[in-house]
Amino acid sequence: MSLDPVTALLDIGSKVIDRIFPDPTAAASAKLELLKLQQSGELAIMAAQTDINKVEAGSASLFVSGWRPAIGWVCGAACAWNWIGLPIAMFAAAYLGKTLNLKPADITEMLPVLMGMLGLGGLRTLEKVNGVASK
Repeated sequence: MSLDPVTALLDIGSKVIDRIFPDPTAAASAKLELLKLQQSGELAIMAAQTDINKVEAGSASLFVSGWRPAIGWVCGAACAWNWIGLPIAMFAAAYLGKTLNLKPADITEMLPVLMGMLGLGGLRTLEKVNGVASK
């Protein structure tokens, strides 16, 4: 594998394409798209962003590496309100004979972010198990 991040991404992308597309024609088409990304410079941008993400995640400062957990807590709080807090509040109000005008949090935009973070959370767990994680 090359030390150049763009070439390394291109090599990895080609290997993944070979495994995903058993049809040689479809694989060749996907590799052509990958080469187009490399020529347009988008692959270099993606590689640079990956390096930035690594530096951010390795920071000991909460203000640098803590934004991902903060977003996770906000999404988790919205889910907790919708599925735990709101039903309990409505039940308690009904039990006491009161009416509450409470609405659920709109999580249509937060849920995809949370699902993506949970997918990435699996990689974080793998880092911790392998002893690579900073904390």
